[in-house]
Amino acid sequence: MTVTSAIASFAVVAGMLTVMPGLDTALVLRSAITLGRRRAFATALGILCGVLVWGVAAAVGATAVLTASHLLYDALRVAGAGYLVWLGVGMVRKTLKERGRAASGDAAGTADAAGAEATWLRSWARGLGTSLLNPKNGVFYMAMLPQFIPSGAPHLLMGVVLAAVHDLEGLVWFSALIFGTQLVRRWLNRASVRRAIDAVTGTVLVGFGLKLALADG
Repeated sequence: MTVTSAIASFAVVAGMLTVMPGLDTALVLRSAITLGRRRAFATALGILCGVLVWGVAAAVGATAVLTASHLLYDALRVAGAGYLVWLGVGMVRKTLKERGRAASGDAAGTADAAGAEATWLRSWARGLGTSLLNPKNGVFYMAMLPQFIPSGAPHLLMGVVLAAVHDLEGLVWFSALIFGTQLVRRWLNRASVRRAIDAVTGTVLVGFGLKLALADG
């Protein structure tokens, strides 16, 4: 296998994984609809940074430890599950609070709550944390990445290159989602729609968290 064929083959596998509906897509869509384009790109960038970290870890063999150690895997799995449940519950609680403020006519309080969440750094950190605390990412890279490193090729460099390919595909996919959402954001940006989206996304995150927590490591 040559370097070129390895990159091309990995791009096909990573591309299929990228466009599959999942947690990353849900988070970016939610950010695009409720927080706007810049915050959505910040969330996407955080996710892509996490992917790059997993790629480098797989290249240097760090994820082998994660795969071999059942205790370490379970610790990361439980931490990731707790983080997802915390995010999801936070979104649902925010929805309920905003609904209560809207019912009482406190529009200023609702706007302040939304503004407090809509910071670029917090959006980036949310995406990064979600990516890093998902042990499935580590297992995927540990299982797949070594198969696409040609014999004699430097592992670290190839790991970075392959993760960068995955990131590039992710950037294209997330950009399409974000810009596509902006076309209908005027309709989606109504308070009632935003609350519904937060409620649905929060419930999905809690579901992902519980599924991860109950998964058989």
